[in-house]
Amino acid sequence: MATILKCKSSFQRNLLLSIGGVFLLFAACFSIYQYQREKDYKIDILHSRLQMYNYEMVQTLGEDSLTNSRLFRDYVERHQMEGLRVSIIDKDGRVVLDSYDANFDSLDNHLQRTEIQHALRDGNGYDIKRLSQSTHETYFYSATRFGNVIVRTAIPYSTELTRSLQADNTYIYFSIILTLLLGIVLYLITHRISRHIGYLREFAAKAEEGEELDRELEQRLPKDELGDISHTIIMLYWKLRHSEEDKVRIKRQLTQNAAHELKTPAASIHGYLESILDHPNMPEDKKKHFLERCYAQSERMNKLLLDMSALTKLDEMDVSNSKIEYRPVNVLHVIQNAIDDTALDLHDKGIVPQLQVPQHIEVLGNQSLIYSIFRNLIDNAIAYANGATHLNIICSELEEEGRHFYAFIVADNGPGVEAQHMEHLFERFYRVDKGRSRKLGGTGLGLAIVKNAVAAHGGTTTAQQTPGGGLTISFTLARF
Repeated sequence: MATILKCKSSFQRNLLLSIGGVFLLFAACFSIYQYQREKDYKIDILHSRLQMYNYEMVQTLGEDSLTNSRLFRDYVERHQMEGLRVSIIDKDGRVVLDSYDANFDSLDNHLQRTEIQHALRDGNGYDIKRLSQSTHETYFYSATRFGNVIVRTAIPYSTELTRSLQADNTYIYFSIILTLLLGIVLYLITHRISRHIGYLREFAAKAEEGEELDRELEQRLPKDELGDISHTIIMLYWKLRHSEEDKVRIKRQLTQNAAHELKTPAASIHGYLESILDHPNMPEDKKKHFLERCYAQSERMNKLLLDMSALTKLDEMDVSNSKIEYRPVNVLHVIQNAIDDTALDLHDKGIVPQLQVPQHIEVLGNQSLIYSIFRNLIDNAIAYANGATHLNIICSELEEEGRHFYAFIVADNGPGVEAQHMEHLFERFYRVDKGRSRKLGGTGLGLAIVKNAVAAHGGTTTAQQTPGGGLTISFTLARF
């Protein structure tokens, strides 16, 4: 048990560290990205404001008058901002005019300044927090090119400007709180997962050591996907451990189902005949009705016995793998015979069969069994595809691992079958609607016969919903 708890703790720690580490890395990268993004956004706003100043100056003075000292200084004085410095620089980097230093001829060439380089290349540019060599103050520079000159504005880095350019840290605090909350949730989730994995390990340890297994451990599993997986694993164990008991139980269940299915028509026949014998003066029309019901029930019983006999034969063939009776079979001819034999029932139901089958297809098999495949599928559509207007029977060639098959599709456009019933359709005595199936005379063995008959010919059978409504049965037969 100590080993189990140690492994459980190790699993939880590893899972928590791996997922938590990825999340923390993501949170850190996002915070850095968001911080830089907000900082760049505020810088862009300041740059845009200075750009507007530059454009307004050019629109007011005109490009030809930008180098006029008197007009330049008059404009700067009229539109003065606190600490604002304005410079006019030619394309060679020489300062032509400067609002701060009248002796601009002594200023260094500005061609290599960052904002000037960007303005010459892109039309505008800025530089952040650079020390001015003439005023020895730190400025934010914004430059705009107009023809052969560049208008550059700069504002000093005051306490207020520095504060306005700083990113808001509120989202960082929010990210920290959210990270802590998610960390707690992650811990609880990993702890829960680890705890239930511990239950499975405990179950495995007891099973390995041959200890008595209790159902209480299984009941402690969660009611979610993890619990479903755990339940499946435990159920597989129980099935493997009690496989022989399950075989006996399945045989007993099949026997009981068969007895139950036979008991119903037998009881009906007995009741009708008893009524006739006990009432010799019964009106002829009523007596005839009872006899007709006896005949219908005997037909149902006969069909049930024939179906059970067919399944028994298929089981024996599957065990012996005998192919003595197999010979070339013309499948199209078999399909047409099945349709002809059910033509009246198809017409009464308003179902029109539609064949898309090649003229000459032959398989190596038993003609009687192949007939039973298509007859049972057609009967199934007649009985249960209420409201269907057509029954499509389609055949195409298929090659798998060097073997050639004919792939058949039998599809109706009736109400179809709900998804939860699909995997059980081929089980013996399984009915989607038991009461309705018995009323329609079904034995619950038709699709089981189809699956076994196909398997006897080396094929596979699947069921799925028809697009737009209905049931589609697909199966394969080996090509001759």
